[in-house]
Amino acid sequence: MSLIDTLASVSANSPAFEPGQVWLAGAGPGHPRHLTLEVADALSKADSIVYDALVSPDVLAFAADTAELHFAGKRGGKPSETQENIISTLIQLARSDKKVLRLKGGDPFIFGRGGEEAEALAEAKIPFRILPGMTSALAALASAHIPATMRGVSRSITLATGHAAGTEDDLDWRALAKLGEPIIVYMGLKMIGEISRLLMEGGMAAHTPVAVLMAATTPEERLLIANLATVEMEVRHQGFAAPALIVIGDIVPMRELLTSGRDT
Repeated sequence: MSLIDTLASVSANSPAFEPGQVWLAGAGPGHPRHLTLEVADALSKADSIVYDALVSPDVLAFAADTAELHFAGKRGGKPSETQENIISTLIQLARSDKKVLRLKGGDPFIFGRGGEEAEALAEAKIPFRILPGMTSALAALASAHIPATMRGVSRSITLATGHAAGTEDDLDWRALAKLGEPIIVYMGLKMIGEISRLLMEGGMAAHTPVAVLMAATTPEERLLIANLATVEMEVRHQGFAAPALIVIGDIVPMRELLTSGRDT
């Protein structure tokens, strides 16, 4: 079966995208090859697409020529749409009988505030669907040959957000350090020094391996390998910038073994 036939089959066997509906969808980690078939199909059918900053132009190229594009991106420390305005836009477009696709990087329910938007749509009695996307952290690690879990190395992983490190709303990084399992940090690049300090205060060794994946799966992807004691300095020295994922733990050195003797 060709790709065109496969997409046609997915479309024929999926619920109809009706005017007045909002579909909350995940665009994966960045590169369009990581789109699910269902999301690619929805992109081609949507009248209005409300998309985040992490959704690349190559992904948006799957949209119909007639689709309206509404940027709703957020960037720490930069002018951004408020969550209230984004929700208001979704409701307004749906009540205008548009087929609305809310497109987020990764999966809509992993640090994408998809739950909040779904709750608001339910309260407004707007019909919606959830289209899962490939979770950015796990896809990025796999693409970089870092296994998120591996027998004898890790039994679990923690997905954490790092933008509030050191504040009253922060996670208990010292407690996470005591788990002895890998941690994958979203939105933590700006606070990497504070995160490292808190983990070491919790007992995590200064030599614990750390990987930083910038713009994972895209042509701009960069990878940095360091440890807790040096990662802040290396990030600054090498000019790393968001979007970036931070991987902390003994799964990081597995990359060298898995890429040994092959072109990466």
